[in-house]
Amino acid sequence: MKVTGYAYPWDVLGDPGFISRVRDLEIDEVAVALTYHSTRAATPYSPERTSVIARTAASYRPEREAAWGGRELRPAAPDWVAQPDSGGDAVRLLNAAGVPAAAWLVFTHNSQLGTEFPQYTVRNCFGESYPWALCPAQPAVREYAATLTAEAVAGLQLSSVILEACGPLGAVHQHQHEKTDGVWAPAVARLLSICCCEACAEDWTGFDPAEVRETLRTEVHRLLDTADLGVTEDWLPAKLKDTVLATRQRATDALRAAVLAELEPGTRIVLHGALDPWVTGALPGLTPAAADDAASVVLQNWAPGRGSVDTVAAARRALPGDVAIGSYVTAVAASPVPDIEAYVTELGKAGAAELHLYHLGLAGPGRWPDLHAATAAAHAVR
Repeated sequence: MKVTGYAYPWDVLGDPGFISRVRDLEIDEVAVALTYHSTRAATPYSPERTSVIARTAASYRPEREAAWGGRELRPAAPDWVAQPDSGGDAVRLLNAAGVPAAAWLVFTHNSQLGTEFPQYTVRNCFGESYPWALCPAQPAVREYAATLTAEAVAGLQLSSVILEACGPLGAVHQHQHEKTDGVWAPAVARLLSICCCEACAEDWTGFDPAEVRETLRTEVHRLLDTADLGVTEDWLPAKLKDTVLATRQRATDALRAAVLAELEPGTRIVLHGALDPWVTGALPGLTPAAADDAASVVLQNWAPGRGSVDTVAAARRALPGDVAIGSYVTAVAASPVPDIEAYVTELGKAGAAELHLYHLGLAGPGRWPDLHAATAAAHAVR
């Protein structure tokens, strides 16, 4: 299995031992976050700080007025890092050390822009805006993503370009002091994740938008009244469900097309996604056309167990043989993955050809042995 380790620019630049530890791991490439959402990230190896507080989403490449001037949607400049081109500097440092570097790009997850420009966000059937979720159906969002891509990769030697949140976000995602975990049944979360903004509603051919919103609200209340936290298959009439899903998928395909149009032909594309087409978030549901655009599709396998292994096997059956399956595995969860070596081995045997390992900067000395075990297991899979 090919191993891709994820890192922030400040991990590469602010840790004197980063390169040597990466070489010791013998991973195949380092994915550097060149555009990223807000976060508070621990820096266990930094000699000068314990964490980086990225207050907003940002681009870690220089912000050129020629590219962004006059646009409503433009990335914030990260004043929490000292270098004006920290992302580019990190990629160049890795390249100079002989370590392949990938671009890690995050698109529709941007609370700062969503708060400032709610007209471009996902809006649920109750009329509530999700400020963390830019809606792919909005032309301005697609233009933003395209420019973000072009500016992020400009002038860099990259082994891959990794696309995160290249699709819709929904009701269930991180927000300040999140208090919704475990509240919504899966079917309710799906309903609350259907975007009802004007751009999406215009694509509901044959349906009156007001009636659709009322249908969604009624179904939400019906499911809440049942107190059933399980998965329900009949959560929308079939024709309406097909219509809103088709709208979502067209918007997702359009967003991805805008991003890919800014990349050089032959660029190796890695797409974070999910087999379930209704999934929203950092790894959104794959559209029927998604696999045609990617060399690798990365699945969320953070929760160890039979379910994740079966998901990989299902993806291997469902996706074309020339598309690699990647397993996204974390070594920095609150509880360590039990026997991460055995887990990675099982994922590989199920069909995963790539291990996407989170996270080279966050995994301090206490978790670094897990990175070693996971990488060793990945390289041993035959």
